[in-house]
Amino acid sequence: MASASGTATLTFGSAPGTNFVTVVVTGQASIGVNSHVEAFLMGSTTATHNAIEHMIVPIRLSCGDIVAATGFTIYASTDFRLTGTFTVHWVWAD
Repeated sequence: MASASGTATLTFGSAPGTNFVTVVVTGQASIGVNSHVEAFLMGSTTATHNAIEHMIVPIRLSCGDIVAATGFTIYASTDFRLTGTFTVHWVWAD
């Protein structure tokens, strides 16, 4: 059974910000088109947001567009116009 985990950076930009961003995760040589992928926020810290903000900000995450032996896309949306960066954690398994 193949699996992997890691982090990626959601970049909402500078003011006025945006409410939808994507990030492409590559370098996943063992991922298959039927792999299960999940993304989530944890108490991380970036240059623009502290651990508390990471835990309470209402960002909806979903994953899709799996390309076998390559990677996948993480989609992030929110009802607010956010700025700065957030660390998103991901994991996938067959």
